[in-house]
Amino acid sequence: MTTDELSAPLGQKRPAKREFRLPFSGTQAIAALLGLVLLAFFGFAIFNSNPQGGEPMVRMAIRPEPAADKPPAADAAKAGKTETHDTAAKAERHDKAPPAELPGQKTVTIIDGSSGARQQVVIPGDGSEAAAAPAANIDPKLLEKSRYGMIPVIADGVKPFNAYASASDADRAKAARLPSIAIVVGGLGVGAAKTTDAIMKLPAAVTLAFTPYGSDPAKLVERARAQRHEILLQIPMEPFDYPDNDPGPQTLLTSLPPEQNIDRLHWHLSRFQGYIGLTNFMGGRFVTVDASLQPIVREAAKRGLGYLDDGASPRSLATTIAAGQPLPFAKADLSIDAVPTALEIDKALYRLESLARDNGNAVGVASALPISIERIAAWSRSLESRGLLLVPLTTAMLKSKSGQGGAAQVPAAAAEPAGHAAKSH
Repeated sequence: MTTDELSAPLGQKRPAKREFRLPFSGTQAIAALLGLVLLAFFGFAIFNSNPQGGEPMVRMAIRPEPAADKPPAADAAKAGKTETHDTAAKAERHDKAPPAELPGQKTVTIIDGSSGARQQVVIPGDGSEAAAAPAANIDPKLLEKSRYGMIPVIADGVKPFNAYASASDADRAKAARLPSIAIVVGGLGVGAAKTTDAIMKLPAAVTLAFTPYGSDPAKLVERARAQRHEILLQIPMEPFDYPDNDPGPQTLLTSLPPEQNIDRLHWHLSRFQGYIGLTNFMGGRFVTVDASLQPIVREAAKRGLGYLDDGASPRSLATTIAAGQPLPFAKADLSIDAVPTALEIDKALYRLESLARDNGNAVGVASALPISIERIAAWSRSLESRGLLLVPLTTAMLKSKSGQGGAAQVPAAAAEPAGHAAKSH
């Protein structure tokens, strides 16, 4: 017997409790809600009066156009108005010509999606036009337009090699009397901090070689030239283990015809300006193939540039090919930081001194490692006290060409330091 039965009066049953129920099910409620949403959407679509609904839109800062009630061209000229304002007013009234553009500006056409009406608006440029202009101390006469941008060219008998050489005649005369050493530090342009260290910490006579792959190599090159460093452009060339070891985009390849390699070379040449010549970046295989390397060296000569072989490949044909071309040339005697420790770098530098005393001239190459920059800077401070002269690469090249000794005349086998020939390029 339940508790309810005990509490009910005798002879009467307690009425059953009524349960509360909604007049509709959960499924019916969801269906009704969806119906209301669809009804609201169709109502908005039918009764909304926005004529540009669904049209693509963009927000931009624009320069206000001159008002249509400006005076005619003749009156504007009398009032001292510029031709730019006059042209813009005509375009607004007649919609036939775009507004005149000032340097760095662009004209865009905005089309009304509903009426089809066109409106031309001048917007400020993004600064890329200014970046494309020649940097400071770059002679515009020594530039030629290519499909990729401006590249070096000989003009009025002046070569970029001579125009961008940093040494004076007096410096060259001094180098002719003393054993001289040129050092090239490469791998710059990628990594602003590393590049800035090389620019500021190394002596001005050290030549800096830039790869073409930095985000803004022109700005760094301009800074280096302001510190009186000579500049080389490193050209990526095919190594023996390509493509496992890939120098980067637009690499010169032995499998490509000369015309395509020249086109790739022009891309590299356009990345920045102010360099005195070219040098190979890797390229162990490329520099051993006459049909591939010869057009590149010939193009460098045609454009008034020098060429440096980094000496990494004992089978390089650069010396032989350069001998038949009217261009300054040098081959590096040794790699200063083939073993990147302070002790081994110091040994290589003193070996470079010995080569300079024996031959009158020597060329060393190094990468932009912090330890390399530190040891070269420290070594150079007392170099003149030992009767030697640190010179820019152009001075070493011209000294070699004049027959006063130099790196180009040192046999490759004698110049290679232990382990350098086996370096992976």
